Amino acid sequence: MGATKVQNYTDDHNEIAIFGKAFSHPARVAIITHLLEAKTCVNGHLVEELGLAQATVSQHLKELKSIGIIQGTVEGTSVSYCINPEVWNVIKNRFEDIFSQYDDPANQCCD
Repeated sequence: MGATKVQNYTDDHNEIAIFGKAFSHPARVAIITHLLEAKTCVNGHLVEELGLAQATVSQHLKELKSIGIIQGTVEGTSVSYCINPEVWNVIKNRFEDIFSQYDDPANQCCD
């Protein structure tokens, strides 16, 4: 499989694809859901909540943080994570823009 030619797509397309990556693994979806419900979380609690190895949870947290969906603060020897509200609203708006383009569910072009 060849490399994706990101330059062939608009900035919006590339940004949406990056955000979509956050939702492409069920563990990341579970982490996001847990943080949305809990409002904050210490990494150790996520390990217990998800039943995954510490290294696995850490890797998913790293991915989510690199995209900007979550942010973390160091508190002693642990890190507390929460949803980054600014990025969350950007993601929400980007996906709402896409989903709102389909406004005619009666249009059955493939029937």
